[in-house]
Amino acid sequence: MEQHRLDVFQVIADPSRRQMLHLLSKDSLTINSLAENFDMSRPAVSKHVKVLHNAGFISIQDIGRERHCILKQDGFKQLQEWLTYYNAFWGSKLKKLEALLNERSGNSIK
Repeated sequence: MEQHRLDVFQVIADPSRRQMLHLLSKDSLTINSLAENFDMSRPAVSKHVKVLHNAGFISIQDIGRERHCILKQDGFKQLQEWLTYYNAFWGSKLKKLEALLNERSGNSIK
């Protein structure tokens, strides 16, 4: 069975998942410790954790009897690639606009 890869923007669209990522950026947490920060049921937190895990934002490690959530780079790489593309796109557009405006005003780009 092929595992469906979630769109990273759908994953981070949920404010609870963004908050979970923020909490995990400070330290790894058990699922129970993570759940203490939210006004939702433990199963609801587990569902969010599963989404983050499946999208490559976190890994889950069994340490003793507890499951620890640890931030991973995979999901963030996809976001960064998308942002890098559009950052270059808009940078190029702005440089062209600057050249056009300088040309019209009689200034040359130095």
